[in-house]
Amino acid sequence: MVFIRRVRTASGATAVQIAEYAHGRQRIVQHLGSAHTEAELGLLLQKGRDLLEDSAQGVLDLGVEPAAPIAPLVPPAGEPGLFDAPEPPPTGRREGPGQVVATDCRILFEALAAVFTDLGFDALDDAVFRDLVIARVVEPTSLLDAGRILRDLGRAPASYATMKRTLARAGPGEYRDRVATLCFEHAATSGDVSLVLYDVTTLYFEAEKEDELRKVGYSKERRVDPQIVVGLLVDRGGFPLEIGCFEGNKAETTTIVPIIKQFQARHGLADMVVVADAGMLSASNLRELDEAGLRFIVGSRATKAPIDLASHFRWHGDAFTDGQVIDTITPMTGRTSENNRLLRAEPVWDPAQHPGSWRAVWAYSRKRAVRDSATLTAQESRARAVVAGEQAARTPRFVKTTHGARALDEASLARARALVGLKGYVTNIPAHIMGAGEVIGSYHDLWHVEQSFRMSKTDLRARPMFHRTRDAIEAHLTIVFTALALSRTVQARTGLAIRNVIRQLRPLRAATIAINGATQTFAPVIPAEQQAVLDAIRDPENHALNE
Repeated sequence: MVFIRRVRTASGATAVQIAEYAHGRQRIVQHLGSAHTEAELGLLLQKGRDLLEDSAQGVLDLGVEPAAPIAPLVPPAGEPGLFDAPEPPPTGRREGPGQVVATDCRILFEALAAVFTDLGFDALDDAVFRDLVIARVVEPTSLLDAGRILRDLGRAPASYATMKRTLARAGPGEYRDRVATLCFEHAATSGDVSLVLYDVTTLYFEAEKEDELRKVGYSKERRVDPQIVVGLLVDRGGFPLEIGCFEGNKAETTTIVPIIKQFQARHGLADMVVVADAGMLSASNLRELDEAGLRFIVGSRATKAPIDLASHFRWHGDAFTDGQVIDTITPMTGRTSENNRLLRAEPVWDPAQHPGSWRAVWAYSRKRAVRDSATLTAQESRARAVVAGEQAARTPRFVKTTHGARALDEASLARARALVGLKGYVTNIPAHIMGAGEVIGSYHDLWHVEQSFRMSKTDLRARPMFHRTRDAIEAHLTIVFTALALSRTVQARTGLAIRNVIRQLRPLRAATIAINGATQTFAPVIPAEQQAVLDAIRDPENHALNE
């Protein structure tokens, strides 16, 4: 007689074997494996049944016609069994084959949840908020559709009403402030917050009417939809530190001071460097930052070069060498200059000696000159076409209108040609504290904040917005802000774009299998490349991807 038997092992597992009983003795024909869970036991028992029901007996050399009784091992009296599940079906009965009842990408969720914890966001003690943030990173969608994403990540999503209650706590004054504080603590521990980068963007709405917040304003994309202005402050690596929301028609230059003061007050900072592009260059902004004891580096407009570089042009003409840097001064307001162009040497900025000026650093790049020259040539050609009546357009650059007649503005074109290749930077940091090269390098870090904005608009789909109330809009920004911190950390650890990470890890799906009345979830096989990504996410010190 051939039968399947279960044997208790010393490790506490259950060994499943096919045995033969003949001449009063048992002989092990084949060892099928050891089970540590009910589902594994069910799979091994099913494997044994399949072998015994194979009429060819391709793997069992028994020389007899097999029967298929199952003789379960009965533990000694008083000794508890290994499993509390019911005994297997009687001899002759067989349940259906094992079935996959669900698959999910819980490995991706667990990796992102580990980063969420590393950033300290678990201090919020809100699993629903965490799930919404991770869902935003994996696949940005509406709140109604967030449940689908979470189920695909192996999570049991909260109800829609619970999600809405969570969002009600996510605005400024509650979660936003706590997240910003945790972001600052992380950046201060792992990086440098003595220099911060600031920029603004606009987020539009699919709405027809304006309200107190959503207003039609200046849009770089030339949209006429209601919008809001969002200011973002990041560290020099692009990690988010502060976010602010303003009316859609608010001038960009008026947003930097409120954000900086809010950040300064929140963390009790007295000394730091703020870097912003030329769009933030207004006399009142710079004065307020300086009066608050803050140091700044902002881009300078090329139109100020003739005033700032008057001495250079007088003594050296418009000739520059590649990489040449000129450290001089620029007037705070108007065209009044404290720079004596009769002196060959450029003045060294000192707040006491030059109370009406800021320090200005100008750098020349041959590569930039080639690019600027090509742009000017294209603008000149367009201007000539408009003057000649060959092209109908609004008055472009280098076209002047006198008594209704259009003509090429030769003087403006010549001035622009003389300034190609130049880039200016305005600061209130003395040269003995920060050299010209460091000023320029700090400004060039601004691409990190621009990258963060691109991530928020594309990867995290912060726009278009469909919220109507200010509270809902602010809550949405908090989710995006937190998701941005999560994404930037993943990117920093792996060296890969967040979309690339999601694309590699999401196909790793765990399977939940039901068999013989038991259910078990099995992890997927993880290829070496994806395992390296997971290791880098979980271990910040792991540099395998960068080697």
